[in-house]
Amino acid sequence: MIDLANSTGILSAAVVVSISSFVACALILGALLKTGLAWRLATDIPNDRSLHSRPTPRVGGWGIIPVVVVAIIMVAPNLWAAAAGAAFLAAVSQVDDRRGLPARVRFAAHLAAVAFLVWSHAAAAPLWILVALSFLLLWLVNLYNFMDGADGLAGGMTLLGFSGYAVGASISAHPLPELTFASAAVAGAAAGFLVFNLHPARIFLGDAGSIPLGFLAGALGYWGWSGGVWPIWFPAMVFSPFIGDASVTLLRRLLRGEKIWQAHREHYYQRMVQYGLGHAKTAKIWYVIMAAGIMLAVFSLGWPSTLQWCSVGAWVVVLALIAIGVDSRWRRFRVAHSEQPEV
Repeated sequence: MIDLANSTGILSAAVVVSISSFVACALILGALLKTGLAWRLATDIPNDRSLHSRPTPRVGGWGIIPVVVVAIIMVAPNLWAAAAGAAFLAAVSQVDDRRGLPARVRFAAHLAAVAFLVWSHAAAAPLWILVALSFLLLWLVNLYNFMDGADGLAGGMTLLGFSGYAVGASISAHPLPELTFASAAVAGAAAGFLVFNLHPARIFLGDAGSIPLGFLAGALGYWGWSGGVWPIWFPAMVFSPFIGDASVTLLRRLLRGEKIWQAHREHYYQRMVQYGLGHAKTAKIWYVIMAAGIMLAVFSLGWPSTLQWCSVGAWVVVLALIAIGVDSRWRRFRVAHSEQPEV
């Protein structure tokens, strides 16, 4: 049973946390741009994967992650392991943004952060389930980086996704205020970043932003599941457009025998930008899709378990139909431009 009075009080406090995070992040990033320090910290140089043509500072993480870490320490101290993991990954990823790191070093850092989180907050579940979830968390850390390639996309999905977490954690039959506040802090900071990231973007997330955000999406989702706040499907459904795009694209490249670590422009969102929708319209379409999935996920929390899984299955079908539509239009685009259609 949902306690609406209690949920309203929690959400009201979360709004204050979110607004504070928004202001703090926007001020930090604005200062970095105004002083020119943003360009010296890390700059994105367009490559084969890029949908952009000009160098742009990739310092979004410098605004989002410090604000989120401080907010968690202040209003959600029990989630300290999530804050510590995000701070650690931001530091490692900043080195990667500046100088580049070997893939094995990056992966080792990702694995260490995930293992630390699961070890420090082990759920009451069999070991094999915790190991399987750890690999899923590792994938989420990396796929968030893969999906950071269009103006406003990753930032907007962060705002929507963590807002969904905040609402879900507050209206749950077993609400967890700290999880609501931590999620609200991430959502607010993402909104502050979006001020500078909406098309045409003046700042990108960079690995120091996308990698820790992917970790937080997994960490807070895992925390909610282990604490009985929501079922295992909820965080996956909230971020399903991101997870689906990155996973299907990776599988396709693996089946074609391609080097999955090389730069490319084959994600669904990249194809949408390329075949004429552009950055702004592509982002808006993704916002609508993700918002619809989040609303369905939140409403489903109050349903019986069987209906919950039915809603998950129905949403998977919807996403599959959207993917088929994008693929169809992409093939027509390739044919119209005298290129061989891809599988």
